[in-house]
Parts: sequence; C-alpha cells; structure tokens
Amino acid sequence: MFLAGDAWNACFDTMQREAWRLETLPAYTMPQEAEKLERFLAGEKSPDDYNSGWMNEVRQWREEGKSVGRVHIVTRPLSDYLRFEFEYYYRHHVKAGEEIRILDLTDRPNPGLPDQDFWMFDESKVVHLNYRPDGTQINRELREGDPEPYRKWKRIAVAESVPFEEYVKGLDVRA
Repeated sequence: MFLAGDAWNACFDTMQREAWRLETLPAYTMPQEAEKLERFLAGEKSPDDYNSGWMNEVRQWREEGKSVGRVHIVTRPLSDYLRFEFEYYYRHHVKAGEEIRILDLTDRPNPGLPDQDFWMFDESKVVHLNYRPDGTQINRELREGDPEPYRKWKRIAVAESVPFEEYVKGLDVRA
C-alpha cells in the first residue's frame, strides 16, 4: 500500500515510542529546497536560530517520551547535497532532540545494510521510501511481513555509526 498525505502523517501521529530512518542516498531532490541549496552553494550558512516544523515535531515527541532518529550512510567526498543537509538541517535537528548518526563507508565495506531508504515506527511498521536515481521520491510504500530484518539493520546501522556531532567535528561542510 502506498502512503501519501494523511496516511503518511498518521505513521508519525500514531507512533507510540519511536520513529527511525535509514538514509542511503548522497542526494535527495526536493523542489522546496532548491533555492536554499543554491544559496548554500553560493556560500550562505544557515542561521544559528533556524527553526522548522520538523524541529517542533521532534521537540513535541521528545516531550511525550518518544524518540526520533536516523542513520545516514555516506562516502567521502561528501556530495554538495550532503554538505547542505548537514549545515541546513542536521546541525539544527540534533539540537531539537533528533538522534542523527553517520555511517561513513569510504574506507570500509558495507556491514550488511540494504541500499533501500526506510522509516520504521515502533520497530513494527516499515515504510519504504522509493527514489529515482536522481534522488526524486517516487512513493512511500507500507511493507507487509516480518519487520525483523529491519530491526536487525537498525541495530547494525546504529552500532557501526557515530553521532552526527562527532562525525562533523573539525569538518567544514561548506568546503
């Protein structure tokens, strides 16, 4: 079953404990980000007081005792989009309480993770995020069946990754 609009939002609204994502792409094509990405590539830094609806949601979930996290698989050199994402989103999202980790596979083999982006809710509901090669999202697909492989991938991804702030320490994402 494909999820959009209210059905997609309901995944977050009905989670009891946790939402967790595996990100595998070096770039995501989001039309609403195009202008901000251009400004970043021209040298603009995100404002230190940046805030967003997502950050407000994360804060609310944290107040309710829920957690939100992700692991993003990367290789160096980081793509322009990843540098943008780190600067404009991740550095702010961790301050709001999102648990963001980075798994750098530049000098090591993949520890057995899929090349499929997904969200997992309460370690039981899995939604695949399907993309074109350029990073444009095609759809979101609710997966049926045993979520154990996804729980296993989450354990591996978390164990093999480092916290975002540790990963970027000393890294100039604008370079």
